[in-house]
Amino acid sequence: MTALFVAGTGTDIGKTHVACALIRSLKARGVAVDAFKPVVSGFDPEDPSASDPARLAQALGDPAALLRISPRRYLAPLAPNLAARLEGDTLALEDLAADCRTALAGGHDLMLVEGAGGVMSPLTDAATNLDLIVALDLPVLLIAGSYLGTISHVLTALVALRARGATIAAIVMSESLDAPDLVQTADALRAFERETPIFLAPRDEHWDASDLAEHLGKRL
Repeated sequence: MTALFVAGTGTDIGKTHVACALIRSLKARGVAVDAFKPVVSGFDPEDPSASDPARLAQALGDPAALLRISPRRYLAPLAPNLAARLEGDTLALEDLAADCRTALAGGHDLMLVEGAGGVMSPLTDAATNLDLIVALDLPVLLIAGSYLGTISHVLTALVALRARGATIAAIVMSESLDAPDLVQTADALRAFERETPIFLAPRDEHWDASDLAEHLGKRL
């Protein structure tokens, strides 16, 4: 099975928004797609509907898949290692990677593995999302916002990813609220990043990710 790691340049910049739109577009093309988010924090079991795994499950057309999509769920809206510690748990990179590998063996055409936070955000006391990306050896779908300062964050994330040998399948600039013009910001980024195609994701739940799905289909 083919897989992608959905990584972000930071927190709350639209990873799940993009992943859900991509899932819908792939399903419309007849692709057997699935999603996995190895750890999620800020998860309220009394009101899970707005959580990232719930949104992914909804996009897959299987709301009951929430527990399978994110087997490690923590209440506090903190970095996963800190949220886990508050509940008496300790996260280890080896365990998270093993969870991902089990999910990857599920037999779908494409698995989207979504990280928590940004590329360099901690997952454990000793490992970041980047360490998990390297451990899994997956190509990366890098999601960025369109806020002022995003170009620096994207370029920094690309340097970090490429320094560890990661392949960047595509960059998606997800529209940030109250931010500079999305198209102008993406064009400004293209002046510095000519190697990887950049797609735009308007902040619209009905955004059609067909162009992104077609591009990824040619690469995977």
